Amino acid sequence: MKRVMLFLLTNLAILVVLGIVVNVLGANRFLSQAGIDMTGLLIFAAIFGMGGSFISLALSKWIAKRVTGAQIIEQPKNSAEQWLVETVRAQARRAGIGMPEVAIYTSPAPNAFATGGNRNNALVAVSTGLLEQMTQDEIEAVLAHEISHVANGDMVTLALIQGVLNTFVIALARIVGYMVDRALRPSEEAYAGPGMGFWITTIIAEILFGILASMIVFWFSRYREFRADAGGANLAGRQKMIAALERLGRVAEPSHLPSEMRAFGINGGMRKHLTKLFRTHPPLEERIAALKALR
Repeated sequence: MKRVMLFLLTNLAILVVLGIVVNVLGANRFLSQAGIDMTGLLIFAAIFGMGGSFISLALSKWIAKRVTGAQIIEQPKNSAEQWLVETVRAQARRAGIGMPEVAIYTSPAPNAFATGGNRNNALVAVSTGLLEQMTQDEIEAVLAHEISHVANGDMVTLALIQGVLNTFVIALARIVGYMVDRALRPSEEAYAGPGMGFWITTIIAEILFGILASMIVFWFSRYREFRADAGGANLAGRQKMIAALERLGRVAEPSHLPSEMRAFGINGGMRKHLTKLFRTHPPLEERIAALKALR
């Protein structure tokens, strides 16, 4: 994947900032001459790892609005906006979730995304291109797909997965930092606490381990697309969902979401040279085949 999705970028930035603050304040109490206090390290890593992930989740909707320039529909200005809001309202009611905020962002390509801290405080945004280039039935299916993401609790699950991964990333980065720091010092020198080698190595290791851990998040992202497609088919109808995906497949440039938001959209817009491990979305043909196989 040519970019790290918004949630991962926010999460990674928070981890790095927290790591720097912790190092500067000397909060690495689990490091000593005798070695590493693994229990203390894991508790420390869990607190900051889960905290960083849920801070990212809490900020997700606010950042999404800023990144895309999405405009919330407070009062529908025309029949298209009225239909959009009422369709989301009806689908949210059927899915058993609170009414999400509905927004439109400017983009020539048909796309949409959903994000938010919980099932009852979400955002569903669609592009101007989607409203202009897709039929009402296809738009209904796209909205159902996004509502299904919210109903499935995908963002919360993503935060939990990322929190666990953060814990291991933080712990492993500090173990590597400690080992490098000790290796750079004379063997007879008493260990008086983390040095520059530990600080620099830990930050670099957190970034590298964070990127590797993101492959698991990408796998979950691909998996959740199949679930959201099935949910969309249930809410709007299987043929409408298939038609919407087929329409996306005919678009020459399938995604004009800002790069940071692309993982939240219905269409990932991945390029051929990127490996499957780093894709946020499965190929459209696989998603269509899965829908056709539904009973």
